[in-house]
Amino acid sequence: MSEIEIGRGKRGRRAYSFDDIAIVPSRRTRDPEEVSTGWQIDAYHFEIPVIAAPMDSVMSPETAIAFGRLGGLPVLDLEGLWTRYRDPEPLLEEIASLAPEAATARMQEIYRAEIQPDLIVERLREIRAAGVPVAGALTPQRTQQHWKTVVDAGVDLFVIRGTTVSAEHVSGRAEPLNLKRFIYELDVPVIVGGAASYSAALHLMRTGAAGVLVGFGGGAAHTTRRALGIHAPMASALADVSAARRDYLDESGGRYVHVIADGGVGTSGELVKAIAMGADAVMLGAALARASEAPGRGTHWGPEAHHPQLPRGERLAIGTVGSLTEILFGPSRLADGTTNLIGALRRAMATTGYLELKEFQRVDVVVAPYHRS
Repeated sequence: MSEIEIGRGKRGRRAYSFDDIAIVPSRRTRDPEEVSTGWQIDAYHFEIPVIAAPMDSVMSPETAIAFGRLGGLPVLDLEGLWTRYRDPEPLLEEIASLAPEAATARMQEIYRAEIQPDLIVERLREIRAAGVPVAGALTPQRTQQHWKTVVDAGVDLFVIRGTTVSAEHVSGRAEPLNLKRFIYELDVPVIVGGAASYSAALHLMRTGAAGVLVGFGGGAAHTTRRALGIHAPMASALADVSAARRDYLDESGGRYVHVIADGGVGTSGELVKAIAMGADAVMLGAALARASEAPGRGTHWGPEAHHPQLPRGERLAIGTVGSLTEILFGPSRLADGTTNLIGALRRAMATTGYLELKEFQRVDVVVAPYHRS
């Protein structure tokens, strides 16, 4: 791929965000009601290609149950308030009401409380008792400490999620998590990430992961580009990781690893483009935090917002646009792509003539930068 000369001493590859691309209709159209939005990872089938992000503003045990009943995969943050406090509701209300200039410091104080293993077990079992799929997320730094508690509590899928996750972390201070050995010895499928390049994703696929999260610093509540200068435009990142999936399929003799867009998907149009660029599913944070049932109460933040040494996120006021059902399935009363996400996906697939998600990954796209007003 051609590179652009940034200056005499540096060249860089041109990368594209979702705003830079558009989907092209084909000669055939379909009936939206005949379109299938189902997908499967390991032994688990889901009616919609949406995973709820493990963020305290998005998922509580209660909203996880509701989201699971709507056909998606809910993931609970096992390092969040629900595993640090027996009743975090007053703290969630406080965070939502904090003045912007005071939010980061106060959140750092709140999240200093220790993670309680018994609460990990209690929250996961509460979700399992409701009869919906159970998934919990830990960062690579906490996985070695709490993974056995999580597995013993009974999860269907284990998520290892960080701002960036590599299969080859080098440290002179502590023994890093050996992903390949860890996943091999685990009895449940693992989704791991984020990754944003072909080589990083290919290495993660070789660890035996069932799915790879794609994204770095692209979420609505991230300030990673401002704080660290690091960012991966999602359209190009997904195309690169999808190519790694294709090559690994050949390398492994047919083992398919699912690609999951994690970040930069806040509207239905971005969800559609994520699938078009090769994603099997998307992980949504801000889009679901806008639900009236969301624990964030109209605000949204991720774990980067309360990092004790270097916060790389912020608490955002995003408001509410409807119920969880309306956000996923409508009816929509807004024209901005924040509600009826699955209806929009069905319409886009039907308009371009595709019935299945895997087929839709082959849809034609063009580079057509869009400047939001």
